Amino acid sequence: MSNRLPSSERSDVTARLREALLGADFTADGLLELLGASAYAALARSETVPALRATRGEGGLETLVRLFLLQRSVPRARVERVLPVEPLLESGWLVEGADGLPGEGGDAGAGLRATVDVRPYGGPDGEDWFIVSDLGCAVGGAGGIGSRDEGVVLGVGGASTTLAGITVRTPVASALDVGTGSGIQALHAAQHATRVTATDLNPRALHCTRLTLALSGAPGADLREGSLYEPVAGETYDLIVSNPPFVISPGARLTYRDGGMGGDDLCRSIVQQAGDRLNEGGYAHFLANWQHVEGEEWTERVRSWVPRGCDAWIVQREVQDITQYAELWLRDAGDHRTDPAEYAARYDAWLDEFEARRTKGVGFGWITLRRSGSAEPSVTIEEWPHPVEQPLGETVRAHFARQDYLRTHDDAALLADHFTLAAEVMQEQVGLPGAEDPEHVVLRQHRGMRRATKVDTVGAGFAGVCDGTLSAGRILDAIAQLTGEEPVALRDRTPAQIRLLVEQGFLESVGR
Repeated sequence: MSNRLPSSERSDVTARLREALLGADFTADGLLELLGASAYAALARSETVPALRATRGEGGLETLVRLFLLQRSVPRARVERVLPVEPLLESGWLVEGADGLPGEGGDAGAGLRATVDVRPYGGPDGEDWFIVSDLGCAVGGAGGIGSRDEGVVLGVGGASTTLAGITVRTPVASALDVGTGSGIQALHAAQHATRVTATDLNPRALHCTRLTLALSGAPGADLREGSLYEPVAGETYDLIVSNPPFVISPGARLTYRDGGMGGDDLCRSIVQQAGDRLNEGGYAHFLANWQHVEGEEWTERVRSWVPRGCDAWIVQREVQDITQYAELWLRDAGDHRTDPAEYAARYDAWLDEFEARRTKGVGFGWITLRRSGSAEPSVTIEEWPHPVEQPLGETVRAHFARQDYLRTHDDAALLADHFTLAAEVMQEQVGLPGAEDPEHVVLRQHRGMRRATKVDTVGAGFAGVCDGTLSAGRILDAIAQLTGEEPVALRDRTPAQIRLLVEQGFLESVGR
């Protein structure tokens, strides 16, 4: 990790750099076209060899990829053809010297090199953004992040994009990014929040966030140094987002991943304390890890984190046993490339930590809160390891809107309401070929969470004719007449199925 970061005071230089990057098509789309799908995907996995092979030419885009993504030295004359070199040297974006990495011929490169990783990132509406982070954090390949410095600032990763995708993007007056890192969440929030505040314990991260916003042409944010909510004591927000240092480790080593609290206490704290910092109707979105402890249901553990006055939707996406988990984060830091005895000692320390806490596995997932102030909060906890369609922000917003609806509609109100089948829902009949009747009917969503649910004959018939014309009760009466079933009995037993189909997003109330 280079100790020097570019100056954030030279807005004129940053603007010229952005203009030069865009002029050379140093964008997400430009990279894909230059590298091809295979090398582009490999670069996202932090593997650089395919990208090196694809950038052997001397065009402007190849030069920028080598400088800012592959962190190679490039001859000055070549850089001058695409970038304003002198201002970038003066403000610290570039330095002179070799990169210390072997070139194709086996010799270290010489010339100019970048002091930070600058990664093109496509915004949700086609914006061309740039994420600034420390060198080596995206080019380590199988060796991990490539830096063992405690204050290293990572760039864009899968967790970053996941959090950005699940965040509700309605216009708000104020947004808070807790543990901002390189600033990707603050950058997204700046597009729909009047005021953005970002905090981080690492001053280096705040500097990178300032550069990310400026280089992306986004409004600046109120950047504050400190741990979690400490820098914003007494303040409230309409939106809170955080990809916190959630890793459950035997001790804090790397600021970006180790929060310094025991077990999953950091995630518990950041979720529990969000309730008092949310305005009415506000959302808070978190990525988190939680322990699976012997003799305890994980669902009850995370349920206890939900603050009073808040609805919650908690989705567990993955569970790893303690050995998988330890190996993942040891490799992430490149510890498997150290002395074997040192690696074994660190691995042993992780297992000691888990044993002391009776932890048998670690769950990873999303936690969304919405401050509803309801006396009967809705808390949905589920395991969903299946593929989903990002972005999910609108799906998340609709989930909580449905909770409001169901909370205020008893069975009689459901039967009086009119429903339509949600868009992109298909009906599948499952059974043996040639059978007169299907074994069962499945409703399947092709958007959002991509849920599938079995329904009985009545449920399938009901969903099939829901076009908003007839009330649910009238539809059930018609089904009873066709099947010969007692109408009152059908009205009594069907609302539970209707409620489930509404809750999971298969049916939508016309009135709502």
